[in-house]
Amino acid sequence: MKEALEQIKEDIIKHAKISGRKSEDITLIAVSKTYPAEAIEEAISLGCEHFGENKVQELMNKVDVVKGNPKWHLIGHLQTNKVKYVIGHVELIHSVDSLKLAQEIEKQSAKKGVVTSILIEVNVAKEDSKHGIYVEDVLELVKAIAQLPHVKIEGFMTVAPFTEDPEENRPIFKALYDLSVDIQKQNIDNISTSILSMGMSNDYKIAIEEGATLIRIGTALFGARDYNR
Repeated sequence: MKEALEQIKEDIIKHAKISGRKSEDITLIAVSKTYPAEAIEEAISLGCEHFGENKVQELMNKVDVVKGNPKWHLIGHLQTNKVKYVIGHVELIHSVDSLKLAQEIEKQSAKKGVVTSILIEVNVAKEDSKHGIYVEDVLELVKAIAQLPHVKIEGFMTVAPFTEDPEENRPIFKALYDLSVDIQKQNIDNISTSILSMGMSNDYKIAIEEGATLIRIGTALFGARDYNR
């Protein structure tokens, strides 16, 4: 894992430079779904701070057992009936794609007296198998969520198609970056567009070149997943 992390850090430096940015502009989210607490704790010992989980139950189990105070991110689809479990435990919810979900986050955040940071999940490629809203629907949703006092939009997230050639996803990442610029120009109160969560193990280098600030990496860091664990 140490060698893998060093390689990822080198890639971040190299591709940030290509995009005219500093490596400090990019944060690694170690996607720890299916990996045991021991692997997460090893990653923490190597300097990883941020960890992403897809499922609420697995996330909450790890919140209780993982030592080292990691910063948790919910990157998978979130059902409204499970919002109450994650509020106050996560640094960022990456996967908000409806006003109904945002309103439930507002309700549960208000109960706990916290402001919850979120990203709007955008299905840039319009894949039927993926969650997220289409680019053309984002502005309307952003304006609606901006009215919620206990929810703070921090930017956008997308899951690009899996391709053999990561270069094929460059237009996807560029489109999300362009969207963030367009939304920023609207000067909507109570939102930021500073975070772009995009790029995974197979295409994070391209995502960095196109403006990613958060990259979500699992197998390239932890190794192959054991889904029978």
